[in-house]
Amino acid sequence: MGVSIIIVNYKSKDLTLNCIRSIRQADWPGLDYEIIVVDNYSGDLKADDLKQFGEIKFIMNSQTIGLGAANNKGAKIAQGKYIVIINPDTLIGKDVFIKLFVYMENHSQVGVVGPKQFNLDNTVQNSCFRWPGLITPLSRRTPLGKISYAKKNLDRFLYKDYNKDRAREVDWLLGSFLFCRASALKQIGLYDEKFFLYFEDTDLCKRFWQGGWKVVYNPEVAIIHNHGRQSARLPWYWFYQNKAAWHHLASWARYLWKWKIN
Repeated sequence: MGVSIIIVNYKSKDLTLNCIRSIRQADWPGLDYEIIVVDNYSGDLKADDLKQFGEIKFIMNSQTIGLGAANNKGAKIAQGKYIVIINPDTLIGKDVFIKLFVYMENHSQVGVVGPKQFNLDNTVQNSCFRWPGLITPLSRRTPLGKISYAKKNLDRFLYKDYNKDRAREVDWLLGSFLFCRASALKQIGLYDEKFFLYFEDTDLCKRFWQGGWKVVYNPEVAIIHNHGRQSARLPWYWFYQNKAAWHHLASWARYLWKWKIN
């Protein structure tokens, strides 16, 4: 098996079906692949909904678990040489899989690669980052980001000094699309399931680097990502009302503790 694609659905049935449709419409010249869909106990997606697409492996969780943990369920049954983690709110260009497959075949030290990502309005989305510092999440979510020091820190985090039209090694990639080498994942381990939501992608990329594998941003291929950060939907001063924001805060604290950042 060449490529295993994993999609975790949580109350996003229509997005998931559109994502699968774009995968089926992609170019797969001589490359075999499988699609694994994990429903995270959302109640809005059934196996019958997937029959229109032919054979798809379907896992129905008996309870809602963390995003990383749900992806791990798919990864444990994946048969591909490469495992692709995809969010349901993405649409995949026709040449994305084959080009990234060829890229990985020609770059044996790369553990994970990610494409350029566009918003629905065709603007480029931030999808590669430097390691977050102690104040980075606060700089992104509160007026603190307007202070000179915090703004400089945020610009560093977002690679503002880098032309994102060329491929390069980066610290970490947004988890909406990760094209991973299965053997590298086996070596470093799957997602840390103690991250319920957020920072699981940062932590995974950290472990790729720690395990001797490169993390690469490759803008030669692109996807559309209808990105709506749940933790940023309410203003920062309504933080206490936002469950996703609390998950973000908890994951941030765990990341700082795990990697001894101070």
